[in-house]
Amino acid sequence: MEDAAALGFDEARILDPRQVSGTLGARLDAALADGHHGDMVWLATTADRRRHPLALWADVGAVVMVAMNYGPSADPLEGLAHKDRGLISAYARGRDYHDLMKGRLKTLAQRLVARHGGDVKVFVDTAPVMEKPLAALAGIGWQGKHTNLVSRRHGSWLFLGALFTTLQLPGDAPHADHCGSCRRCLDVCPTDAFPAPYRLDARRCLAYLTVEAKTMIPRPFRRPMANRVFGCDDCLAVCPWNRFASTAREAKLAGGDDAMEPPLAVLAELDDPSFRARFAGSPVKRVGRERFVRNVMVAVGNAHDPAFEPVIIARTADDAPQVRAAAAWAARETMAPERVRRLAEQRLEKERDPMVRAEWAA
Repeated sequence: MEDAAALGFDEARILDPRQVSGTLGARLDAALADGHHGDMVWLATTADRRRHPLALWADVGAVVMVAMNYGPSADPLEGLAHKDRGLISAYARGRDYHDLMKGRLKTLAQRLVARHGGDVKVFVDTAPVMEKPLAALAGIGWQGKHTNLVSRRHGSWLFLGALFTTLQLPGDAPHADHCGSCRRCLDVCPTDAFPAPYRLDARRCLAYLTVEAKTMIPRPFRRPMANRVFGCDDCLAVCPWNRFASTAREAKLAGGDDAMEPPLAVLAELDDPSFRARFAGSPVKRVGRERFVRNVMVAVGNAHDPAFEPVIIARTADDAPQVRAAAAWAARETMAPERVRRLAEQRLEKERDPMVRAEWAA
């Protein structure tokens, strides 16, 4: 796949959809049955099309799975020690990979059609495609016990994309599982989000809670969040196969130091225009200002730093209910009880949102 490599993809393998078994969606069905998908109702509504490539497109003759390495330049876990800064997941520190990969995947598709004909469709996390199990069947890697794809060459740091074509192409061999008896990814999880190896309960996962969850962060998971304000890399970062991984060669996927761990004091002051401007072109932008600053205020509470009191007080009067709720929690974690009591009395005089009132009453 010389064209794929020239376009910046680190791996490209072919899957013959006729060799995909009917058990492809078994893990998905089990997760849905147990409610492990949380608020991600689209997983359930599109389940029938996810179970097999032919269910998504009956004419598909082959699936070209591509991967792009986004290995960080430093251990993401080191950022947990910097409590006055917000830790952003490695995948979201640069340009949005959806835009970057889809553009290049379309170019790859155009070259394929120009040379060999056929029809094509390309997907980068925007359609009911089970990228990880398909990538494993194509031979890029295997799904580890943390449910993410693991590669012997790139560890856990891979973005995935799929090119469906009507052409009949010979498939590559699937990849064997090399996790063995290792369970580092399971044991490091701060919220015990893995009920068993190869199973993830998104409702307990900080990556889900800080990015996908549309409601307030449940109280049991706020302190384990520490200073994570967007995503969580713990289970990925501890994988032993990362010793073979290299830093991402695509510069647009890397961010500077301020993109990795921006100051919480700066993030807490973002209004909607400044949030949009700061995270333009970044995956962070899609969560919206309210949910992001909600996360920031939880991190502020976990810093237990009196220097944050002015910004906490300011955010308790924020326009966004989830920000006010998180700020109320941060106040209890940071300020003296008597100061919290007086602040609560002031805010409750005008507060009408039941979620925020419940936070002050907790």
